[in-house]
Amino acid sequence: MTKTNPYAAGARGLCPHCGEGYLFEGFLKVSRQCEACGFELGKFETGDGAATFVILIAGTVCAFGALFSMFAWNWPVWLLLIVWLPAVLVIALGLMRPAKGLMVAAQIAQKASEAGRADV
Repeated sequence: MTKTNPYAAGARGLCPHCGEGYLFEGFLKVSRQCEACGFELGKFETGDGAATFVILIAGTVCAFGALFSMFAWNWPVWLLLIVWLPAVLVIALGLMRPAKGLMVAAQIAQKASEAGRADV
């Protein structure tokens, strides 16, 4: 059996442990366990980490794109809104699933665990 890269598997939405089973049940809900290897995936929670990175990336791309198109081509405000608001939505939704998969894969690869009351 070959060793799978957990980051590549997580970004593709596959189990970071085996690389075969699915990581997600729905669009962003992490499965309880991998159907291929039985690894428990439900205990890994990313919180808002993936959303934070996606918002920063999509906001940066679209803000600079809107500013560039406003000053370089002198677009009116209505055209900026028609072009760049859907672009934010498409970029954010397109990056959210791979980003969450990478966050779960990072937790699995680093053997992260939930901090308990005694650990603080």
